[in-house]
Amino acid sequence: MSATERSERTAVADAACTAAYDAGGGPEVGVALVAVGGYGRRELAPYSDLDLLLVHDAGVDVEALAGGLWYPLWDGGFKVDHAVRTVDETLTAAADDLKVALGLLDARHLAGDPNVTLRLRAQLFAAWRRDARRRLPGLRALTRARHDLVGELAHVSVPDLKEAEGGLRDATVLKALVATWLVDIPHTDLDQSRRALLDVRDHLQAAAGRATDRVAPELWDELAARLGLADAVAAQGHVRGIGRRIDHISRTTWRRVDAVLAQERVPTRPRRPQLERVAPGVALAAGEIVLEKGARPSADPLLVLRAAAEAAERDVLLAPATAARLGAESAPLPVPWPAEARQLFVRLLASGRGLLDVWSTLEETGVAERLLPEWSRVHGLPHASVIHRFTVDRHVVETCIEAAALIRTVARPDVLMVAALLHDIGKGGLVDHSVAGEPIAREVAARMGFAPDEVDLVGDLVRWHLLLSETATTRDPDDPATVELVARHVTTPEALSLLVALTEADCRAASAKAWSSWRAGLVRQLARRTLASLLARATGAAAPVAGEVELEVPAEVRRDPRAVAVTVEETVDGSRITTLAADRNGVLADVAAALAVQRITVRAARAWSQGPYAVSVWETGEREVAAAVLRERVAAIVDARLDPRDRIARMVRSTREPSVVVRPEASRRATVLEVRTDDRPGVVALVCRALAELDISVRSAHISTLGPQAVDVFYVQEASAGVLSEQRAAEAAHTLRGLLSATVDR
Repeated sequence: MSATERSERTAVADAACTAAYDAGGGPEVGVALVAVGGYGRRELAPYSDLDLLLVHDAGVDVEALAGGLWYPLWDGGFKVDHAVRTVDETLTAAADDLKVALGLLDARHLAGDPNVTLRLRAQLFAAWRRDARRRLPGLRALTRARHDLVGELAHVSVPDLKEAEGGLRDATVLKALVATWLVDIPHTDLDQSRRALLDVRDHLQAAAGRATDRVAPELWDELAARLGLADAVAAQGHVRGIGRRIDHISRTTWRRVDAVLAQERVPTRPRRPQLERVAPGVALAAGEIVLEKGARPSADPLLVLRAAAEAAERDVLLAPATAARLGAESAPLPVPWPAEARQLFVRLLASGRGLLDVWSTLEETGVAERLLPEWSRVHGLPHASVIHRFTVDRHVVETCIEAAALIRTVARPDVLMVAALLHDIGKGGLVDHSVAGEPIAREVAARMGFAPDEVDLVGDLVRWHLLLSETATTRDPDDPATVELVARHVTTPEALSLLVALTEADCRAASAKAWSSWRAGLVRQLARRTLASLLARATGAAAPVAGEVELEVPAEVRRDPRAVAVTVEETVDGSRITTLAADRNGVLADVAAALAVQRITVRAARAWSQGPYAVSVWETGEREVAAAVLRERVAAIVDARLDPRDRIARMVRSTREPSVVVRPEASRRATVLEVRTDDRPGVVALVCRALAELDISVRSAHISTLGPQAVDVFYVQEASAGVLSEQRAAEAAHTLRGLLSATVDR
């Protein structure tokens, strides 16, 4: 089956239609027989209907012609879908019904008066372009509803070549979008993909012996033979790959349509899009992430990750041309990856729903496999289990999206996100995929620069990612042996919390049935009992560690109890800021506020007491930090010459509810408060100031940024020393929770 055969079928049908028109005495003026829809596009499949329209000028009598026109076609074995309308009635029908309009945009003259057809087409296209801004939201809604109903050609178990997302209907919609003159598309890629999918449909209908667009499971083997492919798996890969390409073009085009529709109509000549710098080498232009002028991917191997992370977090398009350039020109990442690369990759994975389109772009441009060569193992791989609604690769991306919503619940969101990406990497072979995936996951984690204990944690999560769900549903949770089974493989509370989150994300990504309330209840019950067992075995929580090296106290700090010494040193991938001051309530808040005012992004921090002095060390990715300016900002805040509260309040805006938890098991000498919220400038300053106002002293702080989340742990005591009472701890947690909840954009 090929385009040639479709052309031949179309030619036969055209001849039959022309003959029927002539035999019925069709006039040469004022009336035309027009092919629309797939027939108008010359895309007839072996069992396609002929979509025909007899269109005429007002006042021309076509009753006799219409009464006899269709019978010769039916007698000739054609299935005919027909209508008879005036030109004005046709234009009205197109204006009232988007489906009718889409079919008419492919109108092609067959017989009769060509001027009628030309006039009709001209008016149809003029109206389509004129009303595009008004009609495209409706077409968008219609397209989404179809996608929700049918699913994605690249992933559903029984794909529909026509109606599925990434199918032939989407290719038709794309042509209609181009006809608005609002956007353009890569025509060559679309035409090649559409023709390839038409070939598949021709073979499918020939194999099935009937009109069908759905590939039933039993037809894959024969379809493979007809396509000249090795087996059913290869046939699925071929068909789903076409669907991916069309879907990627469709998603990209619709994002551009959305950007155009969001713009005000200004009657001025077009101007070049303005570039807004959003990260080093990366800019936002017309709703798409592009490279800044002068950016050199060959000199900045992190540029590709920076661009992808910015696009995903902002849920905007990573311009395909930009991604292709990054894929072709980017220097390889050093092995092991630097910390910033790992952070950017975690930001990308933890970006939520914005990950989907960006990862699709990375796949289509070959960047995904450059970043993760092991991705080829699962790319386009069908799931053997019917419970999965997606292919393995899409399931993995969906697992990352689900896991991103759970990062508040775990101590190591970066480990969770990488484990979510790699949990099914062992699929496609004969060995249990959990067993096969563990060494692969360890190798990838080590290459990404994780520490040895973190590599072990990623490997263990991949190895045992099915443990909780399988054990909870097949063993008695009241039996001590059940808990012992889990505790034998998951030996720490940290690993257990990560496994619980990964289990939930994996199940939710598989299907709604995979994470029912029943299954969720069993898993959580088993996890609670395992945690109790692990805590019972523990010898007790370790006290927070103070600064390892005692710092020399500058003379000005010895003389002035309000002075704050600030030093800055350059590190391999940023800067380290160290402050030292007399230990007083609120000093940490003052330093944190100064950093926020300077918009210095904090990646990690530590704070501790050195005798009567307070020391804090802040890690940032910024290489040029002016110590003198920062020192002046701290002094201004300490002396009340600068009040940063309003400015910080504007900075600390988040999208998700914060988590503030008291951890009584973490220390016997201090009360431990764990704060989790979106990583925003000013969060630490806000928390430290609130604690100071409660007359609570921060004795040690362990602040880190993991992906898009800030995880801040504060070891606090009463100002007069000693742990907080349960009531005071609850009051502090309640205050912080309310303070941070007020910053959530709802």
